[in-house]
Amino acid sequence: MKAKRKNVIAIILGGGQGSRLYPLTETRSKPAVPVGGKYRLVDIPISNCMNSDIYRMFVLTQFNSASLNAHIKNTYVFSAFSQAFVDILAAEQTPDNPTWFQGTADAVRQCMPHFLNHNFDYALILSGDQLYQMDFNDMLEEHIKKEADITIATLPVNAKDAPEFGILKTNHDSCIESFIEKPAKELLPDWESDVSEEMKADGKNYLASMGIYIFNKKLLVDLMANPDTKDFGKEIIPQAVGKKKILSYQYEGYWTDIGNIDSFFEANIGLTEDVPKFNLFDDTNKIYTRPRMLPPSKFKNTMVDKSLISEGCIINAKEIEHSVIGVRARIGKDSVVKNTYVMGNDFYQSIEDMEDDLKSGITLMGIGEGCYINNALVDKNCRIGNNVYINGGSHLENVTTELYAIKDGIVVIKKGVTLPDNFKIE
Repeated sequence: MKAKRKNVIAIILGGGQGSRLYPLTETRSKPAVPVGGKYRLVDIPISNCMNSDIYRMFVLTQFNSASLNAHIKNTYVFSAFSQAFVDILAAEQTPDNPTWFQGTADAVRQCMPHFLNHNFDYALILSGDQLYQMDFNDMLEEHIKKEADITIATLPVNAKDAPEFGILKTNHDSCIESFIEKPAKELLPDWESDVSEEMKADGKNYLASMGIYIFNKKLLVDLMANPDTKDFGKEIIPQAVGKKKILSYQYEGYWTDIGNIDSFFEANIGLTEDVPKFNLFDDTNKIYTRPRMLPPSKFKNTMVDKSLISEGCIINAKEIEHSVIGVRARIGKDSVVKNTYVMGNDFYQSIEDMEDDLKSGITLMGIGEGCYINNALVDKNCRIGNNVYINGGSHLENVTTELYAIKDGIVVIKKGVTLPDNFKIE
């Protein structure tokens, strides 16, 4: 039985303060963090919905939502004759709800009146900070076919990764019988589930929750009536196991949770591989984002290897290797950029502004001349002077300053800061 897409709404959870992604979340919400040079994290779940013909979406957020609001307003504009929309629901104080969102389930509960203004039979609940390409139609059709109350997307994982997830155990009919949050390694032998032969061959015998759920409308409304449950993963799902029919929908493609600087860095640099696990070049799984009327990027005397270069860049660098360069980036001559994500700029400096800055001794926007930058994230609108040396790696200790932060050896240059000539992190 094929579900009618108009009977589905998608609820995208924007997450909390995003402290593990600090300083990228210092001035923006987690879903608004730039990814892949030209996208925002929120574009991933929205694009997955659009590719699955789901066009009614809500994005729930409560921290630093101004740039997220602007991005969605400027990007997802649908025909006036369609019912499609992407609406942002920020936490709001009302007589009934005087508090901020207290968790994922509490966010859905507080926004429930807005959802109920629309007709739907199924609610697809997604995270705003994951990188994956998935057709939700297959999951939805399995949910309907098996007459499930809840369906959870699950990812086969190995014994090394299993303790980092909520692990589900299924029966022969793919229904979830039990759940354990971040199990100790000695408990794992009791938590194996049926997986495909390919996954068994890779030692992936455990099913991890991906934080992607389908709920029947009536059940979701009933569950949200209990104000004591604040979170889906920690309370709603464990409490429903054994009481409701919960289906496991196994997904075997690429998926990563971008929860911290290390995973964010790895996911972005991974896009530069010859055959990346996350395929930006798949016509059937396009990633949509804000259309920008930018000129092509131009280069002068630059060697580029295994890198993604976004539009509108002016690059005179000596070498760019294994890096992602964001929109409107400017990189000066003789500079070397390796294993780095440069997010680019929100606007261009005019030639007149650049001349005035140079006369006044002000560092220009972008990366200057003779720089060396390795193992770094350079946030937007930075001004990096000439002969700046940044060499990230495991030899560096974690630290946070006004200009940058170091996390797990990755140097994160904060948004809009200025690094003077000859500045060094080594």
